[in-house]
Amino acid sequence: MNVALVLAFLFYIGSSFGWVLELFFRRTISKKWINPGFLTGPYLPIYGIGLCTLFLLSLVDMSFIQNPIWQTVMIVIFMGIAMTLIEYIAGLIFIKGMKVKLWDYSNMWGNIQGIICPLYTFFWTILSAVYYFLIQRHMIEAVNWLANNLTFSFVIGFFFGILTIDIAHSMNLVVKLREFARENNILVKYEELKANIREDQERRKEKINYLFAFKTTKKLADTLTEYKNKYQNWRK
Repeated sequence: MNVALVLAFLFYIGSSFGWVLELFFRRTISKKWINPGFLTGPYLPIYGIGLCTLFLLSLVDMSFIQNPIWQTVMIVIFMGIAMTLIEYIAGLIFIKGMKVKLWDYSNMWGNIQGIICPLYTFFWTILSAVYYFLIQRHMIEAVNWLANNLTFSFVIGFFFGILTIDIAHSMNLVVKLREFARENNILVKYEELKANIREDQERRKEKINYLFAFKTTKKLADTLTEYKNKYQNWRK
């Protein structure tokens, strides 16, 4: 089967199920239903890229290590490192290119630039182990199913069409945030800003839009100005 189609299929599955995983994780942490990520729709591209990476790594020949137990241990460790690297690259791109921090581990021990930290590397490694032992065989079955049901590729095409529109819409907002951040010489923390908007909406008893977190009766410029003032006060 075409490798590109397989990877597109895995990206679709990973992005969708990753969004669900992150949704419940944030619900557990914050006690609120929060739309995770910087996109509007129910998908997280970083998990899609992650699933593609895990799938490819699971196929790597580790026969040069004679002990089968150590083969398994090393491949899981490589998976955990790879997921951490993906997280670091994605976070760095937004910080350097967009002046936006999508997540923040600054208060975590051993963090690097607030983008990655040992605790979340551990979580990624555990998640990689779960994938390798419990999910990998189902992914192989899913790919084989796709080979016999190529009409499903139209669903994948539709997904990527919606995703492209969503990325264009979301990047338009991120560009505005970047301009504001550069003008005021600050780094916009995306989740912090979304939380600030939600708190303001709750305070004013305004209807909260779950998917469009930045949709509010206030002008974006006013919202960002309030955020900047809080940003400065918090960091004095």
